[in-house]
Amino acid sequence: MAARLLAGGFALTVWNRSPDKTTPLLELGARGAVTAGEAVRHADIIITMLDSGPVVADVIAAAVSDIAPGALVIDMSSTAQSEAVALDSKLRSAGAMFVDAPVSGGVAGAQAGTLAIMAGGSIADYARAEAVLRVLGNPTRVGPVGCGQLAKLCNQLIVGGTISIVAEALLLAQAGGADPGAVRAAIRGGFAESRILEVHGQRMLDRNFIPGGQVRSQAKDMENILNAAQASGLQLPITEVVTTLYRSILEALPHADQAAALLALEQRNAGIRVGAAPDQLP
Repeated sequence: MAARLLAGGFALTVWNRSPDKTTPLLELGARGAVTAGEAVRHADIIITMLDSGPVVADVIAAAVSDIAPGALVIDMSSTAQSEAVALDSKLRSAGAMFVDAPVSGGVAGAQAGTLAIMAGGSIADYARAEAVLRVLGNPTRVGPVGCGQLAKLCNQLIVGGTISIVAEALLLAQAGGADPGAVRAAIRGGFAESRILEVHGQRMLDRNFIPGGQVRSQAKDMENILNAAQASGLQLPITEVVTTLYRSILEALPHADQAAALLALEQRNAGIRVGAAPDQLP
């Protein structure tokens, strides 16, 4: 994503908690900063892309005194809706503007500049962010601050649920005596077709659980979905089941690909295993 900003002609200063990660960007023409405060000091637009809401809060806390009044902060991390709202309040108290703009599309989407970007913020703040976001993908304003994170949770609800359903379908095919690879091929192009059946279905058949998206990230998102549902007075029974599935492998396989939902199902169904290939795990 940072490389695309450079290619788009933006003057970019970069900072990372792990300094060596900035080296490839320095070679592409970015300016390096030693601290988060130094990175944001003269910036009109500041983008954070970090592991979780608490990490975003820590980094902003370290930098907020150096953020210029009127600067726009765009957080593209995946956090809780409540965390985005709290961050907005903190930044506005310091005289800065805020948009939450999480993404979907993975590494391939980031490289190609085709990320789906779900933005929450005022109409004016989104208009200011839009030109930058369009270099990174396809942005859509979905509502006020916090709604970007809510839209991302909707996305992850569909992703997590569909991955789990594809895993169940392949396991059922295997248990019933069908060739799960042939079943996948047979149903593609019908109403069951999806990007997840295409990509993660093949990962499951290959037993390739090298990430991609990680179990720990999907599990975090599922917990945030349940928290958002509770805050809205909703019960989401399918999401509750999917969350339990990811919880069951979180400790043992935190860095495995999300397709490891298949492994969680196989643990519940002793003796049934999709295919004969060895597991590829990080």
